[in-house]
Amino acid sequence: MTRPWIVTAVVAAVLLGVAAAGWSRVAPAASLIPTSPLEKGTVEIRVNAAGDLRATRSTQFFVPPMGAQLTIVSLANSGTAVKAGDLIAEFDASEQEFALEQANFELQLADQEIAKTEAEAAVLAADDEVALLTARFNVRRAELDARANELVGSLVAQQNLLLLEEARARLTALEKEVQSHTETSTASTAMIRTKRTRALASVATANRNIESLRVVAPFDGFVSVRPNFNALGGIVFSGSAMPDFKAGDAANPGMLFAELIDTTRVEVTAKLAESDRANVAPGQRVEIRVDAAPDIQLTGKVRAVSSVASRQMFEAGGERRFDIAFDVEGTHPQVRPGVSTALAISGQVFQNAVHVPRAAIFDVTGQPTVYVKTRSGFEPRAVKVIARTETRAIVEGVDVPAEVALVNPLRTAAPARPAAAGPQPQPGR
Repeated sequence: MTRPWIVTAVVAAVLLGVAAAGWSRVAPAASLIPTSPLEKGTVEIRVNAAGDLRATRSTQFFVPPMGAQLTIVSLANSGTAVKAGDLIAEFDASEQEFALEQANFELQLADQEIAKTEAEAAVLAADDEVALLTARFNVRRAELDARANELVGSLVAQQNLLLLEEARARLTALEKEVQSHTETSTASTAMIRTKRTRALASVATANRNIESLRVVAPFDGFVSVRPNFNALGGIVFSGSAMPDFKAGDAANPGMLFAELIDTTRVEVTAKLAESDRANVAPGQRVEIRVDAAPDIQLTGKVRAVSSVASRQMFEAGGERRFDIAFDVEGTHPQVRPGVSTALAISGQVFQNAVHVPRAAIFDVTGQPTVYVKTRSGFEPRAVKVIARTETRAIVEGVDVPAEVALVNPLRTAAPARPAAAGPQPQPGR
């Protein structure tokens, strides 16, 4: 009687052990799935991005186009603070000064020729006037003599008529000659005046060229001298650092040699991730921290956000990004354009909002879904995502109190594979 009871007890114990082992393998333990409680309260949308600080106003300076290489006589160093009207660079003006002297000489010569021509024309006009008066007097006297032909003989009368015709012919020829003298004098004067105008233009051009060889600052700012790519004879090696322009260098016309940056008016530009585009709008506040000066914090506002996304070819994943620009309020003497910044954009504030960790949102057939923990496991519930931050998501469709899974319970519930027979490899081997 005792042996069957013992056998029954052993069999029952074995069955209980097998059932327990099977339950541990088949039924997922809810306590092994990480969860997070739903929270309700105030959520402020903050978008973080990396940007670059740059000047909103700058101007570039090029070597004046004089037709040949110019020698730099003086040049401000990079980083030099200048005021409007201060000298930035000066080029050798010896050739233009020679051209100015030559143009001034031609101008003076033209003035002298004009004075001489006008004086000669005045003398000639006076002589012509005397000759015309004499010719008119001779014609008048011949006319009076011809009127008395009735009182004299026929021979004398015929002689008077011939003298009258001759006087009139002389007057007509003299009038044509005087007109020709006037036209010639006018043409000569006009030609010399044209020469004077050309000389005057040459003087103005030389003065303008000399003035352009002195480069001054149009506004307050900092000078940035550019590299001289002719420093090694125009040969540029890959990866080599070219020296900046300096006094004594020869520069070709049209080369960029310096830039003036207005540091009193700066802006920040950045690339905004596509997932954050809906949380940013013009007018929002932004906190700006400069990487080169961590203790300095600037503030600003979103000025504009591009409506068209661009894809960066060589970035990981090829995520599309939007260009965004910020106006900076105030400046700091230690902050210069060209440095990188860390941006924290303050977005919309939601009151009494239900929010969960972003990891608790799963895409189930295109529908945002959370898995709410129940006594029997996890229940999927479709939700509407109102907004997202870097760590939280504001949702509708569930309410507190509740707990949601941070991993997909359906994937975690897969039965574990039995251990393979034989020795197992040790970690690190």
